[in-house]
Amino acid sequence: MIKLDTKQTKIMKLRNAYYFALLALTWSLSASQAYSQDNEAQLLRFAYESSIDDLERDYFLYLPVGYEVDSEQEWPVLVFLHGDGERGNGKDDLDFLFTNGPLYEAWIQKRNLPFIIVAPQLHMFGRDQAGGPDYLVNRTRDSIPQRLDNGVPAHITDAPARMIFGPMVGSVDNPLLSPEENRAPVRDSGWSQTDPDLIKILDSVLDRFKADQAKVYLTGVSMGGFGTWHYASAYPERFAAILPIVGYPSVDQAGIIAQENIPTWVFSGGRDFVVPTEYFFAGMNKMDELGANFRFTTEQDMFHDVWNRVYAGEDVYQWLLQYSK
Repeated sequence: MIKLDTKQTKIMKLRNAYYFALLALTWSLSASQAYSQDNEAQLLRFAYESSIDDLERDYFLYLPVGYEVDSEQEWPVLVFLHGDGERGNGKDDLDFLFTNGPLYEAWIQKRNLPFIIVAPQLHMFGRDQAGGPDYLVNRTRDSIPQRLDNGVPAHITDAPARMIFGPMVGSVDNPLLSPEENRAPVRDSGWSQTDPDLIKILDSVLDRFKADQAKVYLTGVSMGGFGTWHYASAYPERFAAILPIVGYPSVDQAGIIAQENIPTWVFSGGRDFVVPTEYFFAGMNKMDELGANFRFTTEQDMFHDVWNRVYAGEDVYQWLLQYSK
């Protein structure tokens, strides 16, 4: 587990203060708006039984503009794994998935993303109990962005990283660093614990909807970035390309994905001390050694919220769509 010194603790408090202040500028989301359908896109929710606790949970399914127009067209599928702060019970907590990611871009910002988007919710696994992080223990529904009837809300902006987190610093490959040891607490409480729920959900979507089974992509942020590496390495035959953001792989996971020739675009943040860039190098070097089809981009001016910039762009979506299984 990463230990924070006094300076880092102060920075974390500043980060949390900024996070809550930013979310306070958004609007609450009513159930009627969340599940409404319009002429441009549809947002649906479906139930499944989790293999973790045998309880019913829901996931979001976004159908893009034009889905109903052409009965023969098959659509690419983009599976999104959220971060630690959007966990929940899979029922009334599900709306927290609008906080960021491609679902935020497509549904809240009304962008015409040409994907069927699948978005499940990770179990709390006790993270919302006393002693858990403030962003889970003290979160409220007021932090959930709202889809407006007319227009779109102001887009979530990047954190003022230089003001809060200080100047950019370089990172070097540290041969003494053990990614497994540093990552273990994250993996033990993350998406790997829900395996194979995601595959069950994906199979249901592929069976019931007009999905292009050769164009199934996987992306995730932070905890969901780690989950992306897990599911892609455990089920490499399922995904045509992956996009993990601020989450790094183990060397073994990187090796599997390289050997399975899964195109990969990885992002880290230059000012990110939650998941520092140097933790990525062992896995990236393994992919490089094996001749993998991968990109490794560090947004040097950014903190942990790299996803805001990545998903707001167009390049990552176009990059994904060029690949088929």
